[in-house]
Amino acid sequence: LAYLPSPGAVKLRLSAYGKSNTDIKTQVESEIIALKEILKNELYDFESDSIHEEIINILLRNSEKLSVAESCTGGSISQLITSVSGCSSVYNGGICVYSNEAKSSILGVDKNDIENYGAVSQEVVEQMALQAMVKFRSDYSIATSGIAGPSGGTKEKPVGTVWIAVGNKGKVLSHKFIFGGMRDIVIKRAVINGFKMLYDIMAS
Repeated sequence: LAYLPSPGAVKLRLSAYGKSNTDIKTQVESEIIALKEILKNELYDFESDSIHEEIINILLRNSEKLSVAESCTGGSISQLITSVSGCSSVYNGGICVYSNEAKSSILGVDKNDIENYGAVSQEVVEQMALQAMVKFRSDYSIATSGIAGPSGGTKEKPVGTVWIAVGNKGKVLSHKFIFGGMRDIVIKRAVINGFKMLYDIMAS
């Protein structure tokens, strides 16, 4: 068993050696079952090389559409989606609304909610996810808003605080994260956790 760590995820690689391919396959499958029992919901097991590729494949099979509204991730989610061949059939579009003004004037987030709760909040990120589905006419959405650092943090919202929301046909699920690491690491962790949240609601 080899551990291949990266920000937000650890890939597990099982290797086996022997003279019989049948015996090797049986041994590996047995170990995979054991890993699933240990890791349970923390294990993502799919045929694609990455979780965003798997999401695209699910959308293609179901003839469904995805959109994205990004702030702190700055288009990183969209970049990974559009790196997959065939994504144009399921990806309706994404928007990067970094400033508060853009969030309200372009995406339609309530100005009062931004003022009362802050751009990095459950109220704002959930509206971002909802508006992304409406404006791009999609079945699913991912939205991010956070403080990637190294500046901008407060006692209430330290650097690394990120709100992520995923939408599905008018309903939204959101979660607050506090990621450690430098700016690029915070962004990478936000991206992978956005995909994880979306995959979970698609698979449920």
